[in-house]
Amino acid sequence: MKKTGAELARYALEQIGVQYTYGIPGTHNTELYDQLNSSEQITPILVTHEGGAAFMGDATSRTSQHIGTLMIVPASGLTHAMSGIGEAYLDGIAMLIISGGVRRDLAQHYKLHDIDQLVLTQGITKAQFLIESHRDVIPTIYKAYDIAISGQPGPVFIDLPVNIQMYTGEVDEMLPYRATNNKPTIDPAVLAKIAAALRQAKKPMLYLGWGAIKGYDYAIRLAELLAAPVATSLQGKSAFPNSHPLYTCAGIGRGAKPSGQWALQQHDLLLTVGARFGEVATASYSLDQPKNLIHIDINPEVFNKNYQATITLVADGADFLQQLYQTLVAANHQAEQKWQDVGKVLQEKNQAYYAEWLKKPKSDAVQPGLFFRALQSKTPSDVIVVADDGHHTFLAGELMDVNAPAAFISPTDFNCMGYCVPGTIAAQLNNPDRQVIGIVGDGAMLMTGLELVTASRYDIPVLLFIFNDGELGQIAQFQKIPLNRKTCTVLSDINFKGIAMVAGIEYIRIDNDLELSAKMDEALALRKSGKSVLVDVKMDYSQKTRLTKGVVEVSLARMPLDQKVRFLGRAVKRFVFG
Repeated sequence: MKKTGAELARYALEQIGVQYTYGIPGTHNTELYDQLNSSEQITPILVTHEGGAAFMGDATSRTSQHIGTLMIVPASGLTHAMSGIGEAYLDGIAMLIISGGVRRDLAQHYKLHDIDQLVLTQGITKAQFLIESHRDVIPTIYKAYDIAISGQPGPVFIDLPVNIQMYTGEVDEMLPYRATNNKPTIDPAVLAKIAAALRQAKKPMLYLGWGAIKGYDYAIRLAELLAAPVATSLQGKSAFPNSHPLYTCAGIGRGAKPSGQWALQQHDLLLTVGARFGEVATASYSLDQPKNLIHIDINPEVFNKNYQATITLVADGADFLQQLYQTLVAANHQAEQKWQDVGKVLQEKNQAYYAEWLKKPKSDAVQPGLFFRALQSKTPSDVIVVADDGHHTFLAGELMDVNAPAAFISPTDFNCMGYCVPGTIAAQLNNPDRQVIGIVGDGAMLMTGLELVTASRYDIPVLLFIFNDGELGQIAQFQKIPLNRKTCTVLSDINFKGIAMVAGIEYIRIDNDLELSAKMDEALALRKSGKSVLVDVKMDYSQKTRLTKGVVEVSLARMPLDQKVRFLGRAVKRFVFG
């Protein structure tokens, strides 16, 4: 039979379950968009910038069963999208990027958008493909999809030349997609060794990352069986219910909250599942070598990188948590302590820490502790929280409980500003029956805020809170503490109401703690009625997070003595003399 490449691509995308694509049509993918327009399953979403498309694709993969799929033009479309692609690559998030490609049937040089896209994407994708014939279209998309979701997930890039899209070509048959089981088999001998180590441990602790998200229910059972405190990475914050008495915090090391610090002091074994001990999670590697570290991850390259493990196992996090729990139950394992007793100690410490943020209401700003207490009380237990990169991210990580798997998403290892607005849109689009809350800093809002036009265009009711302090808050604090200077981190007075007007959405301003509750109720009511709402919150960033304190402490401690003297001397001089 004869089919156009665009027809074949549409068929393959339908077969792998794609529901939405994100991007902008152009000269080199018009045929693809025409086919998507004819699909009863796939809706192509027009964005304002391909960077927003990539963040939407990332959020789609994180919060739904569908793979985030980009449909972009070559060259500039790709370079615009690379921030979101890079985020997905470093964070281990599946993504499919289909770019139109230059014509391969013309001998002339200097074609429009003519750049080697496969070379360009080598550093930020798991695999790159150039489709050279019609017979390759369907199998290439299937292969790319399998690679994207297998092992440590990640983005995969496909260049589909415009001539193959446009013209018909001979294909033998259009095969349906058949899923393959690409999960590694868990070695029973290693599993038994891990179970034995846990039976011998008196005070085990769990540390969970994004790779443990799908093992949520068994993580709870395992923690209770072991009476083990649980910490998570920031990215893995929703791998364990934050309201559970055994939960400590998102972070491990000097950036951890007091409950996490206490658990680390007590532990005699650390079981780590689906986490990599990255810079953010460990507050700049401030974690001391864990005792009897057992490290489980689907990617063997993460083992023994920053901390030495006594046992390692390549496994899918969810499969491992289930099999380990069943193994321990079969062995009639009994913890040294009741988990409720351990949980009581942890929650006393968590409550005492939270109380430090609950100050007398202010009449000139909104305090983070009061904001998150109000938000927590007014939103359902399965609320999805989308954060950006900035000071607000770590405030949310410390002060907002999330109690459903994959219910907290933010840019982590690539740490790219601009994620929240498009991420919130995609999370709400893919979860229409759930409450999604976006929390974005004023600086990040300026990067992708106009993507709210996309929400209006497709009637996606989003609720965004801007933490507006007039600065690039996290970096401004890092500058102020040692330098007593704020260079290029102070923003002008931004009229965010103007962005709301451009997007055609509701706008609310919250100036202080006294009006916080009533105006938050107003915003939630508008969102419930189906309207999008931009809430501009005048935020007080004067109180430091544990992460900020931990990073400053460890950065100073690891400095060579002569440099430490120089830095401290400069700081004293500037704070005394200005």
